Amino acid sequence: MRKLATAAAVLVLAGTGLAGTAGTAGAATGREAVATTCSTVWGSGDKTARDPSVKPLTNIRTGQQECFDRMVFDIGGPAGKTGYHVGYVDAFYQDGSGDEIPVGGGAILQVYVSAPSYDPGTGKQTYAGRAGKPLPGVDVTGYRTFRDTRYGASFEGRTQIGLGVRARLPFRVTQSGDHLIVDVAHTW
Repeated sequence: MRKLATAAAVLVLAGTGLAGTAGTAGAATGREAVATTCSTVWGSGDKTARDPSVKPLTNIRTGQQECFDRMVFDIGGPAGKTGYHVGYVDAFYQDGSGDEIPVGGGAILQVYVSAPSYDPGTGKQTYAGRAGKPLPGVDVTGYRTFRDTRYGASFEGRTQIGLGVRARLPFRVTQSGDHLIVDVAHTW
């Protein structure tokens, strides 16, 4: 009887080992089942670059990444630095009028981009944002961090956006070519 119990235990352990190997082999051929470590060293303090632009804002779009949600500002004209000021605010007030614009979410990230939503030379509109309304063509339904978007204004050469996020989370601002990029982490 003792030999039978030992043999059964060996078979169970061997089966467990095979099951573990089969799972590992499957993972090795594609994605590994390892949790991704996401950096949260960005912090949640204000971020600013003072590079005035005479190039217009042409589009705003968003996307989801594994560790963060992303908002991209497309700036017209040749690639180069664009000024910005990004930071958390308690309430979102439209530049110029001072009217409060409600923004959904647990926190509000206010984004100023030194690019007007019109061509400075002709005055022709280049981005169709309307004060207090969601950003045209942007739908953040189902995003892990983003909850709402609102257009503030294009005033004195810069465009103002309210980004509603789940909570006050770390964010970073980078530039690539003619794009200004704001990433907000999913977690701390």
